[in-house]
Amino acid sequence: MTPVLLDLERKQETLFIRLKGELDLGSADHLRNAIEQALDREPVRNLVINLAGVSFIDSSGLGVLLGRYKRVSKNGGRVMLVSPQPQVRRILELSGLFRIMDELASESEAMVN
Repeated sequence: MTPVLLDLERKQETLFIRLKGELDLGSADHLRNAIEQALDREPVRNLVINLAGVSFIDSSGLGVLLGRYKRVSKNGGRVMLVSPQPQVRRILELSGLFRIMDELASESEAMVN
């Protein structure tokens, strides 16, 4: 049960979250708590979640993403997903998350949007 590695960076009203590892049942609580603490400490309008380093995601990982979407969108913000690997992208697509979250090729696109 290895926690997913994450790096958090705030730029203006956006929190950038860079993930590495597997986003599954073993890491979901750790990730959820870390993001919630960051949002409580420094509220932001938008979340940019970089998935380039994520090799696997399951339903508990999708739940973490969806929960943060609900929190941010309630205040008029957006959640953007950056560079998911093909196998992760397919799961995100099948789950319908791309209908409510934007997919970006790079983090720099988020600052333009």
